[in-house]
Amino acid sequence: MIILGIDPGYAIVGFGIIRYENNRFTVLDFGAITTPAGMDFTERLKAIYEDLSYLFQKYKPDAMAIEKLFFNTNKKTAVDVAQARGVILLAAKMNGADCFEYTPLQVKQSVVGYGRAEKKQVQEMTRQLLNLSAVPKPDDTADALAMAICHAHCSGSVYLRR
Repeated sequence: MIILGIDPGYAIVGFGIIRYENNRFTVLDFGAITTPAGMDFTERLKAIYEDLSYLFQKYKPDAMAIEKLFFNTNKKTAVDVAQARGVILLAAKMNGADCFEYTPLQVKQSVVGYGRAEKKQVQEMTRQLLNLSAVPKPDDTADALAMAICHAHCSGSVYLRR
C-alpha cells in the first residue's frame, strides 16, 4: 500500500509518501509544498492543488492521511487552513485516493505509543521507523510522514471500518 501523509496548511503543506508492505516501511518521497506570503490566496490554493496532483500522478497513492482540522485562537488562519485543506481533499478525490483523517492524539499514539508524546519524541520515532539519517525538515514534513505511519498502523484496524 502506498500512503501519502499530509500536514495541511496554505504557506507550507508537508507531505510524506511511504510504501507499507509486510509491516515494513519504504520512504518514496517527502518534502513541503510552499507558497509565498505575498501571493494571491486563490493562486496559493491553485499551486497547492497542482503540486499535489503531480504527486498523486507520480506515486499513485492508495490512500491519503491528513490531520483533522482543529480551531485555534486565530480564526482567520483557521479558515484559510480549512480552505487549503478542502483543496487538498479535492486533489485526493480527483486522483482516486481514499482519504482518512487522524487527530494529533491518534498520530502520537500510533507512532510513539503514547497519546501525549512531545513533538520531538514523535519526530525521533518517525526517523527511526523510517530508517532516516535525520529528522526531516521542515517540521511539517516530519509531521506528514508521521501521519502516513499512523495510517499504515491503523489501516487494518476496526477503527477505519465504517
